[in-house]
Amino acid sequence: MTTASGAPATAVLLRRAGRATVAHVQTWRPYTTCYPALLGLAGAVVAGGTGAAVLLVAAVAPALGWLSGHYLGDYFDRGLDAIGKPHRPIPSGRLSAEAALGGGLACAAASAVLLVTANWRIVPLFAVAMAGIVGYSKVFKKRGLAGNASRGFLTALALTIGAMVAAPWPPWALLPVAAGFLLHDTASNLVGTLRDVDGDRAGGYRSVPVERGFRHAVRLALGLYAAGVVLIALGSVIADDWLAQVVLTAVAAAIGAAAFLPLPRRDSVPARTALRAHELLVAERLVLAAAVVAGAAGARFALALAAPVLAFSLVTQALMRSRHEFPAPAGREDTA
Repeated sequence: MTTASGAPATAVLLRRAGRATVAHVQTWRPYTTCYPALLGLAGAVVAGGTGAAVLLVAAVAPALGWLSGHYLGDYFDRGLDAIGKPHRPIPSGRLSAEAALGGGLACAAASAVLLVTANWRIVPLFAVAMAGIVGYSKVFKKRGLAGNASRGFLTALALTIGAMVAAPWPPWALLPVAAGFLLHDTASNLVGTLRDVDGDRAGGYRSVPVERGFRHAVRLALGLYAAGVVLIALGSVIADDWLAQVVLTAVAAAIGAAAFLPLPRRDSVPARTALRAHELLVAERLVLAAAVVAGAAGARFALALAAPVLAFSLVTQALMRSRHEFPAPAGREDTA
């Protein structure tokens, strides 16, 4: 059997399936998925979790929630992406809105099953997290700093939920760390808006750089970032291996400084320069999460986790990130 163009039907179906698979993988943003897993695991080890099953659930459940957020975020942002990023999976037609919605709900359901099985007390926090995911795209993303802060809040929830996989309630020792990651990821998300100024303005999104200007956004992000890192460093005071946490936090801060270095002195930078700054922060936050793991479980365990996930993130960013943020050159279809 052949199609009207003469191509075998099986080949056409395989090609379509391949395009759909690539579209799903692009929606996952693989370079980000290790981060929520490390956060959940960090929360679990701070709460005293040690068993392989406990640590696995603490890592996998937040990662599934993160994937759900990407699917649902792209579903709700499809109108904005059609303006500023029409090459992305949904506006380009490579992934249907229904498939994205279904993927988001399926990942959320799988995460919920794992978490409820581990500790029923997580249910209210999981509900808040899902509300935050939807609220970010539907409400807060259009409202400047509120949108950035909602992303930081979701990161703090990932840590807390990971801790409650290992213990009935999160320990007080997690408080400064969770607050630090809330501020840190508010800053990181704010840096991410620097590359989307034109699209956000065209779509009516009042991001901080759209409303207050580029320099103000950078100064605000730098202040939030510094405060977040300080809080995470202070969390080492009660850590079992405080030196390992301090050293890895310092390494993360050095990477963060490199990310911010090209930004503060300018009124604007090219979108690709802003993207490179955020790419560094995507790598830096893995080191920062590993620092918390090191403080609770030792440097050797933390480095054994951090090395492969950092390599995975850097490689997948190099292969996929710019193609997800910017359209492919004219005449070449985006397939990665």
